[in-house]
Amino acid sequence: MRRGLLLYNPAAGRLSVRPYLGRVLRILRAAGWKMEVDVTLNGRHAAQAARQAAAEKFEAVFAVGGDGTMGQVTSGLLGSETALGILPAGTTNVLAREMGMQSFEWHRWWALNENTRLLANATPQSIDVGLCNDQPFLLWAGIGLDAVAIRRLEPRSRFFKYISVPHYFATTVWSAAFWNGMDLRVIADGTEVDGHFLLAVSTNIRHYVGGMAVISPNAYLDDGLMDLWLLSGANVADAFRHFFDMLAGRHLTSDQARCIPFRSARIESDLPFSIQMDGEPMLGGLCAEIVSRPRALKLLMPSHALNLLQSPV
Repeated sequence: MRRGLLLYNPAAGRLSVRPYLGRVLRILRAAGWKMEVDVTLNGRHAAQAARQAAAEKFEAVFAVGGDGTMGQVTSGLLGSETALGILPAGTTNVLAREMGMQSFEWHRWWALNENTRLLANATPQSIDVGLCNDQPFLLWAGIGLDAVAIRRLEPRSRFFKYISVPHYFATTVWSAAFWNGMDLRVIADGTEVDGHFLLAVSTNIRHYVGGMAVISPNAYLDDGLMDLWLLSGANVADAFRHFFDMLAGRHLTSDQARCIPFRSARIESDLPFSIQMDGEPMLGGLCAEIVSRPRALKLLMPSHALNLLQSPV
């Protein structure tokens, strides 16, 4: 019998997921899983619980929460044979959306059950994980405007999660009004770039801006590469232009947006900058070292999402 850990974040999302976990456990047990349950107390505890499950050779950790929770669990599973099963119950859940899964909401309470059925017998796939200053991320590591906005935004109460899109948009616009960009030196796999940028974001997936835009349409989760996007500009008008260009896909041909595929990158500035990873504020500094760890995480993926992989099992 396969052993699994159901690890849930009680603070995630707009609606408490705890009353709905009984059905999730019944679905997994009916599929042949022997399940244990734990609740995350904080990010460090989530990573420790996942690391302990990996040490005890659990086949999977089913994480219930948002993108931040998934990043924390990833840090505990990195390099192990224990797979991550994403059960989205956060505010945005961009990676789950990219895999065609619906988030748990009050008007989609059944989505948690459907996602559990999708993963109960899924074959683990090996995917890449990014490291930014030795801290793992699944989706993005961003420097500049998005990091400044997220530092203002998080942590937020459950009330603001009900208005997450307008709240995020208003916070970003407010931050852009006082953000003049930054001078950066970038070295990515031997390519050197110096310039003034509103934003530098390394992405492991195709979507960005809370899942509203496709930033890297040809990204794969297992090709060993990440994309570093450098967006030029110095004011709120430039920020709006990049936003609407991204929604329309015009950033792919814009002379104000540059994409550098890389395996290892170093970003430096003479002034301290903020960093966001998977939508969570992180400790910044004067330098960010970003590397791709190829196929370092086992991930349970629905069969309809295997197009996100270059070489699925």
